[in-house]
Amino acid sequence: MIERISTPGAPAPRGPYSPAVRAGDYIFVSGQVPLDPVTNQTRLGDIAAETRQVLENIRLNLEGCGATLADVVKTTVFLANVQDFAAMNAAYAEIFGDAKPARTTIAVAALPLPGAKIEIEAIAYKPK
Repeated sequence: MIERISTPGAPAPRGPYSPAVRAGDYIFVSGQVPLDPVTNQTRLGDIAAETRQVLENIRLNLEGCGATLADVVKTTVFLANVQDFAAMNAAYAEIFGDAKPARTTIAVAALPLPGAKIEIEAIAYKPK
């Protein structure tokens, strides 16, 4: 069974996609950018602040599916500037702690949200 989930309190999607999709025991969270979940407005800052906001948005979407960041098995990080890797990595490690998912980090020319430095998508495993 496939469920398309829009979590109240998480940023609303800015396009024709579901913020999260549960397929069986897996949850796929669409790429999140630094949007304030209350105002749905851009929250740009340094890469550490943007990373924290993006992971908070992922957390909110996961909670709407009955999961947590500890259930994340894989992330893909898209960085607008590879020079931001170390600072992003530090903020990312702070949030995930010992629950380190597999990860791919890709440097991109630009992101869909003008001015954003980062986008992260996630896959979680949470049996029902």
